[in-house]
Amino acid sequence: MKVFNLLLNMLWLLFCGIWLSIGYLIAALICFILIITIPFGIASLRIAGFVLWPFGRTAVERPGAGTGSVVGNVIWVIFAGWWLALEHLITSIPLFLSIIGIPFGWANLKLIPISLMPLGREIVRTDQGFGGR
Repeated sequence: MKVFNLLLNMLWLLFCGIWLSIGYLIAALICFILIITIPFGIASLRIAGFVLWPFGRTAVERPGAGTGSVVGNVIWVIFAGWWLALEHLITSIPLFLSIIGIPFGWANLKLIPISLMPLGREIVRTDQGFGGR
């Protein structure tokens, strides 16, 4: 299964991983410049790494994440989350149009929830295959 995840990650990196992670890096840079939004920049960098190499990892809710995460996610959606989610949606459309791109299209759609609500979540390794979660 690890070989399959490695192959998927390498193809993902080639087809869309680099471009998607650049969007998150730009969001992080903007958040770092605005100083008060540094926690959002850190979350954006965490997701950029996940978007760069998503197969074999998943995002789960962090225990103890409370009201601060909810408020932060609302602010995130307004300023950055919606256009990052739109980036995933737009990228998934051409991937679905090719046979080899279908798993990557699904992976793009699975990344939309974390692009909209990154705070209060953490990225963990999984032993499950591509369709496991």
